Amino acid sequence: MLGDLGDSGDSGAAGGAPQPGRVEPGDIEGVRTFADVSREHTEDPVSYDVYPPPGGEHHPVWQNCGVYSRELVPEHVVHSLEHGAVWISYREDLPGGQAEELERLYEQGDYLIVSPAHPRQQEDIVAVAWGKRLVVEDLGDDQSLIDFLNTYVQGPQTPEPGAPCTGGTDETMQAA
Repeated sequence: MLGDLGDSGDSGAAGGAPQPGRVEPGDIEGVRTFADVSREHTEDPVSYDVYPPPGGEHHPVWQNCGVYSRELVPEHVVHSLEHGAVWISYREDLPGGQAEELERLYEQGDYLIVSPAHPRQQEDIVAVAWGKRLVVEDLGDDQSLIDFLNTYVQGPQTPEPGAPCTGGTDETMQAA
């Protein structure tokens, strides 16, 4: 179970919250890097090549960090990635309480967004940070998600470190 992964040694802050920089970025197996990601603002809808997108054009308003029960507007979440957030997106048909395990990773104040997936997401669980993407193959046996969080929440790839992850929007696709 994911909670066990977070407690398997040097997990970081109280409550098992990830700490940035614990693992070298190149040491996380399966992380795909996207270079030269656009930081342009747009009011228009964006058609991303992959879902969830690891960056690119985005709306001027960012998504508030937290746990959501509905699909999010990708253009808002991408702006949060620019601020140093990580987005964990999961298919709603995950078996065995895995969605709840993912939701428990968030603690108040974390630069983390957890939500159901966009319909174009084909993988069960994906984590993205600015310019980084990880497909989680086995939630129960895989340390890579915890390492990804420890490395990329407010990590070295963040274009605007310390920019807010609150004071934006809580809008979901159903409310858009």
